[in-house]
Amino acid sequence: MDKKIENVVFNQIINDHLKPNIRQIDEKSYYPKEFLNAVGKAGFFSSNFLQMEDVRCGELYIIEETAKFCMTSAFTLWCHLAALASFRLSNNPYINNHLLPFFESGDVLTGTGLSNAIKYYAGMERIRLKAEKTDGGYMISGSLPNVSNLDHDHWFVILASLNEKQRIICSLPVNVEGLILESKTNYIGLNGSATYACFFDNVFIPDKWIISEEADEFIPKVRPILALYQIPLGIGVSQAAIESIVKSHLKNKEVNQHFKTQHTELIKKLQIVRTRTYEYARYVDLNTIGKEILLTRLDIAKLTPEVVHAEMLYSGGQAYIQGNDTFRRLRESYFLLNLSPTIMLLETLC
Repeated sequence: MDKKIENVVFNQIINDHLKPNIRQIDEKSYYPKEFLNAVGKAGFFSSNFLQMEDVRCGELYIIEETAKFCMTSAFTLWCHLAALASFRLSNNPYINNHLLPFFESGDVLTGTGLSNAIKYYAGMERIRLKAEKTDGGYMISGSLPNVSNLDHDHWFVILASLNEKQRIICSLPVNVEGLILESKTNYIGLNGSATYACFFDNVFIPDKWIISEEADEFIPKVRPILALYQIPLGIGVSQAAIESIVKSHLKNKEVNQHFKTQHTELIKKLQIVRTRTYEYARYVDLNTIGKEILLTRLDIAKLTPEVVHAEMLYSGGQAYIQGNDTFRRLRESYFLLNLSPTIMLLETLC
């Protein structure tokens, strides 16, 4: 499909399946499952016959475009794409030939429970899940406090420790026996992200669901992709905020010209981050630029709050009205600071 046609198709999906539900997503914990299904059915999750660099650029774009309207929905999109990145790196034939096609079709959606893994390999957290080898697979026990983009028919990705020397990466469906989910909806934002605490009571994971039995080697391969795909969350929110600032500036130039932060400066900063992000997506081996990706992820984590705070000032009193998009973007921006890798972790690593 031609790139311009793809953009038109995606914009239509946003108009039909996302825009009408944004208030419900933000205020009523409405999970945008229909939107995600529609994105998949239109082919935006497919990697068939494509260079991986083109896949990455396309997936960055749909996260960015979604985040312009709703970062909660963009985050659920990131969760699915983060899981897809893990599945695509697997050497397990069952995953490659049977599971991945379902996930790329959008008929079956996925989440990722790898936050614990990212923090563990950064030396910030112990591994929360334990694995025990058994006939035909592994038994998993433990708990994860927050896993997003889950529903009754979804799958997700986890890391578990077999012993001090070996850790494994697994996939599993939400409806597996021994898994208990507890809904989490008391956040200031992102309540529509279908986030759950997950409790594992001897959950059996057959060998065919194992993504990798060598997590120590696998995580460094997938980690740059996860971080790269988080950057357009901030880009999209920032673009929407800047558009709002420009409109406010034009309405009252005499007053707004005295603000220290001007939209022209913010546009330049954001364009630098965006250009760099899409350039990184073109690298064949992202591990060679892992540090640069983390630095850019840190840049957007700092820039997005700056932009949305400026938008609050430019918008004035209307930003304090319930349901206002400006205040929603302010709340969304704080999630970007705490999404693993958090801004504290990024500053430590960089």
